[in-house]
Amino acid sequence: MEWLIIVLILMFVIAPVMWLKPSPRQKRHAALRSQTSKQGVSIKLEKPPLHNFKGTMPAYRWHYPQEGPGPDFLLVRDSNASEALAPFHAGWRWRIAPLRPLPDDAAIPLKALLERLPQDALVVQSTPYALTLWWWESQTAERFATYLPDFQQLRNSLQGRADQPVNQPLRGA
Repeated sequence: MEWLIIVLILMFVIAPVMWLKPSPRQKRHAALRSQTSKQGVSIKLEKPPLHNFKGTMPAYRWHYPQEGPGPDFLLVRDSNASEALAPFHAGWRWRIAPLRPLPDDAAIPLKALLERLPQDALVVQSTPYALTLWWWESQTAERFATYLPDFQQLRNSLQGRADQPVNQPLRGA
């Protein structure tokens, strides 16, 4: 009887510790976020720009330099888009199309990237401040690292192509 009581007490002590231990999925996400952030990508959990979406989703951001803002556009995967949205390429639709057509040096890498992205990548967004990928982190850090040069090339191609002119500070005489 004493042994049974000792075992029960030990189980009550060990059980909370086991709950605190990260799951394999949490370990994979932590490794992915750590490796990606070392490459200059900022990661936040935010509400994505999807219609009737409740909750948050990981947003991976490649920031444009302050002196070279990017264009405004929003691409949504067909699975989360309305048929009313204009098709773009490889199962993606414009929710917000850029005001000026993208030049070939930006459109070609964007199309190539859209063809390669995993199925859980739902939104690609560009604002004057950053290029953002909204996805559910289904891949490992090693696999996602293959996308990083493509995103960096796309960001470099889009920077300085803002829809609105950049306000220059006033210079004294």
